[in-house]
Amino acid sequence: MDINEFVEKFAEQFDDTDESEFTPSTVFSQLDEWSSLTSLAIIAFVRTDYGKKITALDIRSCETIEDLFNLVKSR
Repeated sequence: MDINEFVEKFAEQFDDTDESEFTPSTVFSQLDEWSSLTSLAIIAFVRTDYGKKITALDIRSCETIEDLFNLVKSR
C-alpha cells in the first residue's frame, strides 16, 4: 500500500475539488466538498480497493488523509 496511490484514490471520490488540494497532510474534513456522502464513498473505496473495513467513526478519528491511510494500513 502506497500513500501516493491512496491519496490519488481518495481524491477520485471528489467531483469538484481540484486534485492539487490533495496531499497526505490535507485535512479532508475542511474541504468544501466534504460531506457524509463523501464519507460513505471513502468507506466504499477502502473496502473495494483494499479489502479493509472502516467506519464513519474511524474516519472521524482521523484528521488528515495520511492519518486515514495509516489507519487503513494497520487493519
